[in-house]
Amino acid sequence: MNLIDRMIAPNATRAEVVAGFGAAFAGAAVALLLALLGSLPALPATVVTVIAFDLYGGAVVNATSAAKRHYHRPGRTAGHHLTFVALHLQPFLLAWLVAGFSWSAAVVVYGTTLAGAVAVTLAPAALRRPVAFAATAFGLIPVTGLISVPPELAWFAPLLLIKLLLAHLLPEQATYEPNEGNGPA
Repeated sequence: MNLIDRMIAPNATRAEVVAGFGAAFAGAAVALLLALLGSLPALPATVVTVIAFDLYGGAVVNATSAAKRHYHRPGRTAGHHLTFVALHLQPFLLAWLVAGFSWSAAVVVYGTTLAGAVAVTLAPAALRRPVAFAATAFGLIPVTGLISVPPELAWFAPLLLIKLLLAHLLPEQATYEPNEGNGPA
């Protein structure tokens, strides 16, 4: 498996690779600019930039058909998906390195994201997409309204929810099939 296969997904198209890296580099650049405008010291600014590269790129990559095929291939279980979500420990890294990003904020962001992931993976397959959108929409309340983070990191928690709950956890959407008389469309 080469580097592109690891960072994007096996058999990613050129367009998927360009979209993923384009979003990653653009997001990293914006996050670095915000970190510098927020006067973050060099180490926290660097870590924030790397996290932004991962989250912006990951939100796009995880939504690609190649990533959907890879992460939702036969044999992948809810446990695999929850482990992927649980390994996203960036909130705690930010609490450790960035003044103003508290440990309580890290716990709220991490807990909200993990709780949303559990809800999505426990939902019946036919309801996972609406449950993921509901978990993300309602998850925005605690991560933007109940905690305070430095303004230069206001993008972090919403983007983490998007990357993990909407992009990663949802399999490729089946083609549309019209309602066959089973109630309202």
